[in-house]
Amino acid sequence: MTRIDHALAHARDEGRAALIIYLCAGDAPGGLAGTVELVVEAADAGADIVELGVPFSDPTADGPAIQRASRRSLDAGTTLTTVLQTIAQIRDRRPNLPLLLFGYYNPIYSYGEEALVRDAAQAGVDGFLVVDLPPEEAKPFHAHIVKADLSYVPLLAPTSTPERINEVRRLARGFVYYVSMTGVTGSKAADLPVAAERAHDLADRMQCPVAVGFGIATPEDARIVGAKADGVVVGSAVVRAIAESADLESAKSAVRAIVTGLATGCVRDSLA
Repeated sequence: MTRIDHALAHARDEGRAALIIYLCAGDAPGGLAGTVELVVEAADAGADIVELGVPFSDPTADGPAIQRASRRSLDAGTTLTTVLQTIAQIRDRRPNLPLLLFGYYNPIYSYGEEALVRDAAQAGVDGFLVVDLPPEEAKPFHAHIVKADLSYVPLLAPTSTPERINEVRRLARGFVYYVSMTGVTGSKAADLPVAAERAHDLADRMQCPVAVGFGIATPEDARIVGAKADGVVVGSAVVRAIAESADLESAKSAVRAIVTGLATGCVRDSLA
C-alpha cells in the first residue's frame, strides 16, 4: 500500500473525506525554502495529501491565482530539477506525507519521462498528476510509473464520455481527480452537490477513490463535497492566501488557518 493509498484509507476509516492541498512550488516568501515550510505547516494542520505544483508558463487549466503563482515562481528561477530537490527536503521533514507532483506535460517531456520517474522516486515523490496528458496518450509515461510502483492520478470531467471513463479506470493508481466543472481553477461556477454525487457514482463504477477539485474554497464547500467524495482538493484559496501574506510567518499562519478549517469540513459527522 502506497502512502497515498494509506492516507485515503485512513481518512475513510475515520469517517471523513481526505483533504488534498495544492501549493505551487517556489511561490512562497523565501522561495523554495519557504515552500518546504508551508508544506510542513499544511501537513501538520490536517492535509492528508499535498499536491506540489511545478510552475509552467502556460497553465491552461488554472485560473488567475495559480497562473500568477506560476509566473512568480518561474521568475524566481524555479525549475523541475529544483522542485525535486525541494521534495527531497520535505521528505526528510515529513517521511509519511503523501506528495503528488502536479503539473503539465511539457516540462516532463523536456526532462524525459523515464528519467523524471526515476529521479522523482528517488526524491520521495509518491505519484503524478499531469493536467494536459490525455489518458489515450499517457500509456508510455504510465508504464514507467507502474514500474516504479508510484501512483498515477488521471482526471475526469462532467463532459467525460463512457469511453474516457473506461480509459481512466485502467490507468488510475491511487485515486481519480474529478474536475467539478468545465472551466479553470478558482471559479465560483461549480455545482458542488452535483459534483459530489457524480464523484460518488464514479467511485462505485470504477472501484477507485475519487476526489473532487475546482471551486472548493471554504469549510462549507468541503462539507458539501466531502459528504460523498473520497477526497476534497483545494488549491486557489491556499495560493491566494500565501500571495496576500507579508512574510513567511504570516503565510504559515494563513495556511494553517485555511487547512484547519477545511479539515473540519471534511469530517462527515459535521453534517449532522
